[in-house]
Amino acid sequence: MTNDTQNRKVQRSARLKWVPINQMKVNPLAQRDLNPARVDHLAATFDLEQIGVPTLNWRDGAFWIIDGQHRIGALDQLGFGDEKVQCWVYEGLTSEQEAEVFLKLNDTLTVAAIPKFKSAVHAGRTVESDIDRIVRSVGLVVSKDKIPGAIGAVGTLGRVYARGPAVLARSLAIIRDAYGDGGLEAPVIDGIGHLCARYNGELDIPVAVEKLSKAHGGVNGLLNKAENLRRLTGNQKSHCVAAAAVETINAGRGGKKLASWWKAEAE
Repeated sequence: MTNDTQNRKVQRSARLKWVPINQMKVNPLAQRDLNPARVDHLAATFDLEQIGVPTLNWRDGAFWIIDGQHRIGALDQLGFGDEKVQCWVYEGLTSEQEAEVFLKLNDTLTVAAIPKFKSAVHAGRTVESDIDRIVRSVGLVVSKDKIPGAIGAVGTLGRVYARGPAVLARSLAIIRDAYGDGGLEAPVIDGIGHLCARYNGELDIPVAVEKLSKAHGGVNGLLNKAENLRRLTGNQKSHCVAAAAVETINAGRGGKKLASWWKAEAE
């Protein structure tokens, strides 16, 4: 083995540094929201050997926490706020780059879907950014909070988006106008997404909204009908929601109707 080979090292862009806790800040756009209960748990079961090495970025005169805010919060809670802790420190990353690093560091960890989605949007990832754009374009928002127009089912949004961006936009517009916030749940979004993807130009959206909104029981009536279909057919819930929606749209309607979901599926 040559001396050159022996001296070669794998080096990270970040560097280990001792950083004062009171100089650290959190970029809420780049990572998950702080969970006070998690901080309390870490403080109550504190073990310095298990604290790990947080990851920071030096930007605009401050150390921004990329990963490890709960551990830093626990240290601060325990009275170490004026102390230094050893961290991996990047220098000069943008806020968007911080979000990208957070996503990479947490790729193999369990991180809630919405924080990861928001970090991906802030990092400028194409799919998540386009989903966020579509959601906002119909007056809704991706959020875990109980606020008007909030959608928490980000995994479902991704599945519907994979059927086509226009499919997602049409689906959310129908649900918004037919059911309001009560319809912004995963089974409904997925089911109406199947409906819009399959029938595409055949689906008269104003008619669909009117029929769905006036049907007995509203969104709960649709879901109950879908559950009965699921028990009878053994099909996936989302497909049964689509089938129930077709039946509801066709009910009492003259002229050309949508083909039965099950017939269209078999063709």
